[in-house]
Amino acid sequence: MSLKVAPEAVGSLTEQVEKVIAIIRPAIQADEGDIALINVDEETGEVLVELKGACVECPASDQTLKAGIERIMKDRVPAVTSVRNTGETLVDDGTATTFS
Repeated sequence: MSLKVAPEAVGSLTEQVEKVIAIIRPAIQADEGDIALINVDEETGEVLVELKGACVECPASDQTLKAGIERIMKDRVPAVTSVRNTGETLVDDGTATTFS
């Protein structure tokens, strides 16, 4: 007999992510911040969130996102591959080509 629960039994990936955000939101709000779910890519497992309030100006927000939110999310929802903040900037790796 298997004790594993099928993913479809606990809801869609988006529903699972929403449940985890509901669990971690009070801790973020306790520090005058907040988190909003923007999108969940069901195919890639990428989660896009927006950090709000004090999180916007906080120098530790990247650490909170990666070492806190992303770690918890991946632990509780194995299908999640990454968590990104809408405020993250794209890295210019110098591979773009411009024609004149």
